[in-house]
Amino acid sequence: MRFLLVHGTGVRRERHDTLFALIRDRLTARFPGAVVDSCFWGERYGATLSAHGRSVPGLGAPGAVSGADDEEVAEWGLLVADPLCELRVLAEAGWDTGAGGGSDGGSGGGPWGDPEGDFGREPGGDSSGDFDGDSSGGFGGDLGDDAFAMPGVRSAGERVLELLAEVPGVQGGGEQAALLLGTGLAAGFPAALEAVSRSAEAARAGGRATAEPQARELAKVLARAVTAAALASAGAEADCTGTERDRLVELITARLGGDARVPGARAAAVLGRLAMRVTTQPLLNAWRGSLTVGATPALGDILRYQARGADLRTFLHERITAEPGPTVLIGHSLGGIALVDLLALAAARGEPVPGVELLVTVGSQAPFLHELGALAGVVPGSKLPYAFPRWLNVYDRQDVLSYLAEPVFPGDPRVSDQEIGSRQPFPACHSAYWKQDSLYACIERAVAEAEIG
Repeated sequence: MRFLLVHGTGVRRERHDTLFALIRDRLTARFPGAVVDSCFWGERYGATLSAHGRSVPGLGAPGAVSGADDEEVAEWGLLVADPLCELRVLAEAGWDTGAGGGSDGGSGGGPWGDPEGDFGREPGGDSSGDFDGDSSGGFGGDLGDDAFAMPGVRSAGERVLELLAEVPGVQGGGEQAALLLGTGLAAGFPAALEAVSRSAEAARAGGRATAEPQARELAKVLARAVTAAALASAGAEADCTGTERDRLVELITARLGGDARVPGARAAAVLGRLAMRVTTQPLLNAWRGSLTVGATPALGDILRYQARGADLRTFLHERITAEPGPTVLIGHSLGGIALVDLLALAAARGEPVPGVELLVTVGSQAPFLHELGALAGVVPGSKLPYAFPRWLNVYDRQDVLSYLAEPVFPGDPRVSDQEIGSRQPFPACHSAYWKQDSLYACIERAVAEAEIG
């Protein structure tokens, strides 16, 4: 009896030799008279960057300095993941206020420390306070030119929250409606608006915004939160550029009496530093070149096989038939895919690979590819060919690259699944099979059931 190992994706000579020595020792301990061989294909049929990675933008030394765009992308990545994160900063940290009720160091001018006394002025210099046709005198309406200055009426932040609840969706028409419809955000915008306006974070931040400068920042943060929530709701369905996103924030901020073009203070400073530390985008930008080069053997082998798998299958056929059977084929990961394809294609032609009595796939994606219609050897929805050998499929539920074969080929007595648990997380569990005694026990049982001598 002969065992032939076909390794998986990303394996090169040093790794192969270490892996094969381990598997050979374990198999010969259980099958003393068996020949254990290997089919090393990684260097000959594996992927390489033929142009040395010139296709990768920014390929170079890692650790490049991040620019303004990187910081902005990181901030919005954090906002989309948690639309209320900026509001939470304001709700918890609030603002430092002076004795006169001002903020951010302002104490003169308007009644709340605003030098101009013009909270509610629309971007562009319109001091009428009437956003989108509101001719009632802006925030105060018939309460006067500056309702914020009137004791007992409402605080600056509370008035912003009232205006937030009145922000229309597409029914309001105009540029905002066109933006929502053109970016795919219209469907989720009402729910995003309601979620932000009714959040405890908004209520607490609004209660702490007692002065005009604070209310201006609150208006911008609320607009960003609503926009981020709409983007999160749309997900991959969103067709929104950064320019469109920023314009939507400007329009909503203007409705709330703020100016999105004025940089924020407390929340923006905290979010900017946090985003660069906890989001993946800055790291991806800085390390994209080295990450691509490092991922090429593993990911590239799969893509190369999908495009040019016939060469590898021919090589496997030659190695399998080079020695007489009976042969047990053991394929790991991509190696299992190639073996399933090879055996199925040969069986469908009425020319089954000589000597193969048992196929063992370990951590293989072959069943999943068959579901996708991406398995070369089996037509989508069809059964395995008549001359296909027994198939033991070993998986670990923690291994996200392993899949079940029995449910994909229901009722086929040749196909059986066997679960093995390494108690390791992914990706360690994808290679941990080979040190599990249970794997070799499964192979031993399958060999006995197939009566392979």
